Amino acid sequence: MRVIAGTYKGRSLKAVPGMSTRPTTDKVKEAIFSRMGPFFDGGLGLDLFAGSGGLGIEALSRGIESCIFVDHNGKAIQTVKENLKSLRIDENQYEIYKADAKRALKACGKRELQFDLIMLDPPYKLQNHMDLISIIEEYQLLKDSGWILCEHDAKDSLTDTNQFEIVKREEYGMIGVTLFRQK
Repeated sequence: MRVIAGTYKGRSLKAVPGMSTRPTTDKVKEAIFSRMGPFFDGGLGLDLFAGSGGLGIEALSRGIESCIFVDHNGKAIQTVKENLKSLRIDENQYEIYKADAKRALKACGKRELQFDLIMLDPPYKLQNHMDLISIIEEYQLLKDSGWILCEHDAKDSLTDTNQFEIVKREEYGMIGVTLFRQK
């Protein structure tokens, strides 16, 4: 597992020990980010279900100014910290929280944060992406020009909402990727 492009291109990332997480493959990561930009001009990212932090770190490497990493797994949080430290990413560019995803989204809402990029890559069988997206809508967490990136089981079918529309959906074997934007 490595950073695909940008400032930290080619640098290796540690995976979370054990079988509790499923890192996004390099091929899928490249495809996802090439659809959105592929580079950002600043902004705030949210890597929910961060795992190793690979998606958030890729966003930082490609120009997102700062990123919040959230995971409920202690081993994942430790791995995110190790990966950020090994890349020497400035501590002012990130926050890391050990928390439940829904609680974290509500906390972001209370802080009145708005994100340029929200990355949702939960365990496929344990989360409903549409429930998370409805919380993002409720708390107005996405900027008008922002993106929601959902990685999910290819069998799952995500849908437009009152506020967000699907702009791209692709499959990579068993992996589905859906990108949302404001309507």
